Amino acid sequence: MLLKYAGISFISGAVNHGFFSGVRSLWTAAIGMVLFVLGAWLEHRFSDSDTEEPRAGLASTLLWGSLLSIGLGFFTGGLQHFPDSPARSAWVVPLGFAISVLALAVSSFLPWQRASTVYALLVGALVCGFSWGAYRWIDANPGWADGEHSHGAPAGLVAHPISRSVSIHMDDNMRFTPDKVEVQAGEVIRFVVHNGGAVPHEFVLGNEKEIAEHAEVMRQAANMPADHSHQHATGAALSVKPGEMGEMVVRFSEPSTLQIACLIPGHYEAGMRGSIAVKLAPVGGQIPAAAGIAGSEHKH
Repeated sequence: MLLKYAGISFISGAVNHGFFSGVRSLWTAAIGMVLFVLGAWLEHRFSDSDTEEPRAGLASTLLWGSLLSIGLGFFTGGLQHFPDSPARSAWVVPLGFAISVLALAVSSFLPWQRASTVYALLVGALVCGFSWGAYRWIDANPGWADGEHSHGAPAGLVAHPISRSVSIHMDDNMRFTPDKVEVQAGEVIRFVVHNGGAVPHEFVLGNEKEIAEHAEVMRQAANMPADHSHQHATGAALSVKPGEMGEMVVRFSEPSTLQIACLIPGHYEAGMRGSIAVKLAPVGGQIPAAAGIAGSEHKH
């Protein structure tokens, strides 16, 4: 039972932190599945076979047990991070509920009655209504989702909930994959950047002028001593070592076209570049007053 609950917790954590994009979260979800399946297998193996209750086959136990773990992971993970990712949680929570009910219904030997159908439909409608209502509330009151309490941060700084995650792959072919990304003005994007090459690469964002000017500075700096350090003209810059992954969070404030570039000498010239199209937000969306890249933070 501990293994099964631990597996559900791992899957829930993966959903919380970018199950649909982050490589690390995919591994976390996979570990959760293994733990849950192992717990289900042990439960099946050591259960009392002399009881009068019917006993499901091992394959059926593992199949529906795995589906149940995914459903519960989706449901609990979506609920926990509703304020951080309301758009995603609005459909992850109802989906998790539906998957859980389906898995329980098929794996249980109790007869499915009309009352069960009424219960499932009623609670499902309540879950959907809550999810949609919570999403609309957070979307209309972003300050509430940001949290109206202070942890000692300087006055004027506001934490923005992440809208979604975007995975970027870099390699020694001097390419970004994908090399074209579309976002909406006002979105806060977490870039999960993986370096699959054998040499360091950079993920730098800026307008065309900034990138061109800084690329020239980098070419001139190539003749500097090996221990010479440099700083990027834009705050949205991430350096990733071979085989490692980095994350950077950026809030795009207004419609524009930005460039993605690796400004290590020779890489940009070899074609290691891309673009980000910042589209106008839908009617009714809120666009911050600041221009360009409104703010960024990154970690290795």
